[in-house]
Amino acid sequence: MTEKYKILGKFIKDMSSETPDLETFLFVRDRISKYQLNIDINSKPLKNKIIEINTNLKFEDKEVSKKKSFFEITFSTIIKIADEIKEKKDLEKIILCDVQIQIYPDLEKIFLDLLQNSGYPGIKIEKKIDFEKLYNKNFN
Repeated sequence: MTEKYKILGKFIKDMSSETPDLETFLFVRDRISKYQLNIDINSKPLKNKIIEINTNLKFEDKEVSKKKSFFEITFSTIIKIADEIKEKKDLEKIILCDVQIQIYPDLEKIFLDLLQNSGYPGIKIEKKIDFEKLYNKNFN
């Protein structure tokens, strides 16, 4: 528990792994190192200072190709904001930075398990996401 917010719950809202056929699987298996991880974060207020934060990870090939696999997860985190948090900037930092730092290790493990269980073992996400740095770059 931090003094600014408390996580009330977290869960997988949606998870998808799509590889349409064997030919695509074999093609993707040889190219999976070219796939890139994208992250998108959005939130919606519920009531009584409770917010639902959805962190969406997509692992996809940016090159044009008919043979592609799709991997995506939406992870929801429900938080309660402390009464003293009034400023929009403080709220943005909690949603986009603080909560993400706290949940990301679990989310990354779930996502890597999805990739492994989809037939792509040994995948690692080399580039770690620095939420503090991203937040500061976009909001300062």
